[in-house]
Amino acid sequence: MKPAPQASWPDATAASLPEPAASAARGAGASLRLRIDRLSLQWRVFAVNAVIFVLATATLAWAPVTVHRVATRSELVVLALGLILMLVLDLILLRRAFGPLQRLATAMRLVDPTQPSDRLASFEDGSVEVRSLAAALNRMLERLERERRESALRELAAQERERARIAGELHDEVGQMLTAIALRAERAAAQPVEQQREALLAISQSALGSLEDVRRIGRELRPEALDDLGLVNAVIALCRRVDGQPGLSVRRALDWGLPVLDPEVELVIYRVAQEALTNALRHSGGDEVVVQLRHERSSVILEVADNGRGLPPQPAQRGMRGMRERAAVVGGTLEISAGLSGGTRVTLSVPA
Repeated sequence: MKPAPQASWPDATAASLPEPAASAARGAGASLRLRIDRLSLQWRVFAVNAVIFVLATATLAWAPVTVHRVATRSELVVLALGLILMLVLDLILLRRAFGPLQRLATAMRLVDPTQPSDRLASFEDGSVEVRSLAAALNRMLERLERERRESALRELAAQERERARIAGELHDEVGQMLTAIALRAERAAAQPVEQQREALLAISQSALGSLEDVRRIGRELRPEALDDLGLVNAVIALCRRVDGQPGLSVRRALDWGLPVLDPEVELVIYRVAQEALTNALRHSGGDEVVVQLRHERSSVILEVADNGRGLPPQPAQRGMRGMRERAAVVGGTLEISAGLSGGTRVTLSVPA
């Protein structure tokens, strides 16, 4: 036969009592455990030390041992044994007090943030701090999961918008131009030989225009100047293209002594400059934009400031969020504020 399971202290005590007294004993034990579980970690450690001090005081008061003013060798042995016993008891009690915190640290190392169902336990046997920390970590994991899901959705939406824009440009501009070239070629083939020269020249101009459109779309997808000429020259080319637009002039203050940056960092700087210049051209209403690129301490700073009407009361968040997300990918920060003399200032700081 299997031995009967042994009851815990409150249950073992209650087993030897009548039923009403046993119920009262179990209730008292549960109430005591509940009160202990509600103690903070500070008071648990204090209670452990208080128990040790009380036991040490009781031992000194009632133990049949005397210690002379100058302890003898046998008395030193007794004192050393007592000290070792108190330290061992203190370690055992402290390990019980800090046990839930150690289990929480182990669970934190094993949790996988990418798994929505992988969360920490409630740690009901732990102190108030341990339960609060476990709950806060679970909320943080849920926040990370929500942010990751929303970021993936925003990235997917941005990719789809970019694909739709490219498809629209290819259909509306390049497609229509190629259709016109095909129709002109058919008409030229039916014309007399002496009239075909002018038709072929017109077809050649249309083909060159289509080729330029394809190159422009390719530059928007990946700036060639950034790969071929470097960051500063790519920003110069970008400023020149915007400076060629009517009603807006671009002044540059670019530092040629920039440190070597990763390609991803250079691309983020270029894209933020492109977005800021595009916003200044379309929405600012100003006539001047200043683009600065400089190296300060351990950071590279891009600043694009216009003299327009400034930020609207409810600015569009899509472009700002896109720039901030780009900056966060490379460990940078983005700040959008009002300029000293009106207008809008976009400041990007990335680690060098």
